Amino acid sequence: MEIDTDKIDDAALALLWLTLHDDRRAWKGFDWDILDRLHSKGLIFDPVGKVKSVALSDEGLERAEALFEAMFSRPKA
Repeated sequence: MEIDTDKIDDAALALLWLTLHDDRRAWKGFDWDILDRLHSKGLIFDPVGKVKSVALSDEGLERAEALFEAMFSRPKA
């Protein structure tokens, strides 16, 4: 099976939005490969370090919220 890592990255970014605190920081409880890809796409700042959270870039914040709404909001009745 071939895995679409872009879809995985989108899902992870949407879920990072759930744990936002201090305006743009989120808990980095995801696989390092995912965090590295998000960093290389410019959506988060460098995840390497002892801090347990990662900062989202401006683009990352906007995309994370949009992805979260698209993936997890209920349709209006």
